[in-house]
Amino acid sequence: MKILIIEDERSLAEDISRYLSGEHYLCETAATYAEAIEKIELYSYDCILLDIMLPDGNGLDVLKHIKEIKKRDGVIILSAKDAIDDRVKGLQLGADDYLPKPFHHSELAARIFSVIRRKYFDNANVFTANEISVDLLANTVTVNGIPLHLTKKEYALLLLFLGNRGKTIPKSALAEHLSGDLADMLDNHDFVYAHVKNLKKKLNEGGTKNYIKTMYGIGYKWES
Repeated sequence: MKILIIEDERSLAEDISRYLSGEHYLCETAATYAEAIEKIELYSYDCILLDIMLPDGNGLDVLKHIKEIKKRDGVIILSAKDAIDDRVKGLQLGADDYLPKPFHHSELAARIFSVIRRKYFDNANVFTANEISVDLLANTVTVNGIPLHLTKKEYALLLLFLGNRGKTIPKSALAEHLSGDLADMLDNHDFVYAHVKNLKKKLNEGGTKNYIKTMYGIGYKWES
């Protein structure tokens, strides 16, 4: 799962990124309005943490842009404790949640989890797709009740496929999901094939059907 932290206070952005990285999230940061708009237009995120006060613009305008270009990314507003009007306006514009500063890491993680669970996994803590069961809180996977051991990237891929079941995911989007904006600097996306191949192998050996279909020349699709 991929998070964009839009926050101009560098130490806070680094602190949030460090904590969420330990919670199995791939984190990117943007410190200005311009940088935030660029990343939102180029990439997709499972959840965006949006500070209202930016040095070159207003976070609410970032939120408006997200909705105008019809991005599906979840949005949590991070606001000053007394900025009630901004929080209300943000929710009216389509933000999924808000969190007043200062906040505890554990509460932030819980809010992010809630947004992602609601948007992609039918609001369930344990998401089941046929014989596969994913405990989203424990970050564990079982097949027919038997634990399936995945690497961090394989688990991230599985969640991406399950959260977008029935949709073709381009290879470039998979590369971006695994490597963030570093994917643009890679000569090719062959590493995606290797991770998908390993995930398919582990799922099949665990007793699942072949749900991951190759869409030749495009990417992959989860078909159940």
